[in-house]
Amino acid sequence: MIAIVDYGVGNLFSLRSSLRALGAEAEVTRDAGRLRAAGRIILPGVGAFGDAREKLEGTGLVPVLREEAERKPLLGICLGMQLLFDRGFEYGEHPGLGLVPGQVVSLRESLEDKSLKVPHMGWNSLDVLRDDPLFRYFKSGEYVYYVHSFYARDCDASTLGTSRYGNVAVTGAVRCGNVWGAQFHPEKSGDAGLRLLRAFAEL
Repeated sequence: MIAIVDYGVGNLFSLRSSLRALGAEAEVTRDAGRLRAAGRIILPGVGAFGDAREKLEGTGLVPVLREEAERKPLLGICLGMQLLFDRGFEYGEHPGLGLVPGQVVSLRESLEDKSLKVPHMGWNSLDVLRDDPLFRYFKSGEYVYYVHSFYARDCDASTLGTSRYGNVAVTGAVRCGNVWGAQFHPEKSGDAGLRLLRAFAEL
């Protein structure tokens, strides 16, 4: 079973529907026992880093997620990926979960061409930098769907794939041990995204 963490933010039910369409058993939950019983965990998220971190803390699940990440696959999606890092700088500085080394910074401040739109929204090709089981059914250069204004940086050792936006190599996918992250939305990325979710369900 794949447990999708419910902490008040995220595209929970479309994600669950995508997984079920693949034949994977998926459950939206904020119950610690269900997270411990799951074979895999997905941490979704949309919104602002600090607010999401506060809501996640309020569930009491932060220590559970850290413990479970030591022994089973965990995938963070969009803001859920950003929360995996050491810290985020959206409306101040906020601590992340510390599961992937690095920090989450403003995309707008990193862009040299200030005419480019932020949030970075829409389809962009993902260049795969390292072989990984997450890309078992995915080819480098396929298009995935992004919606974000911040991105992960200082995480080269964990970066699996990037997407170019202006002068910025946006960190699109990461891995550190049992922890994976996707800045894009696999559940909104058509067939390519479903194939990534399928690979995660098979990890």
